[in-house]
Amino acid sequence: MPPAEGDGSLVDYYRRRAAHYEAIYGRPERQEDLAALRGIFSGAFEDAAVLEVAAGTGYWTAVIAQSARSVLATDLAEEPLGIAQAKSYPRGNVAFQLADAYSLPESLGRFGAAFAGFWWSHVPRQRIDEFLASLHARLDPGARVVMLDNVYVEGSSTPMAGADREGNTYQMRRLHDGSRVRVLKNFTTEEELRERLSPHAARFSYRALRYYWVVEYRLK
Repeated sequence: MPPAEGDGSLVDYYRRRAAHYEAIYGRPERQEDLAALRGIFSGAFEDAAVLEVAAGTGYWTAVIAQSARSVLATDLAEEPLGIAQAKSYPRGNVAFQLADAYSLPESLGRFGAAFAGFWWSHVPRQRIDEFLASLHARLDPGARVVMLDNVYVEGSSTPMAGADREGNTYQMRRLHDGSRVRVLKNFTTEEELRERLSPHAARFSYRALRYYWVVEYRLK
């Protein structure tokens, strides 16, 4: 996870929040969207070797592993990745490794597909190209890339709490110990995604649900 500039780091935030991270998936109003997403991702990576970036607690790892040949789930924070490792993966096709999304090492290997859930919104706008270069260097030509993230919904999403001069926006989030943390959270548009990804993408597609968006492309 990248640093939330001037406010500690997202690594620390997700370490502290790890045990409660998946509570967000229990919200009643989001169940229809989540069911649709599980349906999409349960078969999205048929027989592919998948590199997952920012896997967190493994909620989506378990879903994509249903059809993937293999999944290497990576994250920079040990605590959420430990929760992911403790989950059951009946096909025995998931491995885990600590890794920085901005400098994914060659030792990870190369992959025919990649997945990043709720990561794009935490990437500072000035580091998007850095992240994409790191990710694409680990992928084969023509690899399938799928990204999932939040749509801002007034009254459901945490309110915004300021912006910086690069255009990054922030939220104030309350942890279970009562403390509050300022977290970088950029809500993007289809147009912005197309602009940032089109130099790298073939067969680009975008789908918006009420609470989430999904982007898929093939690496040129």
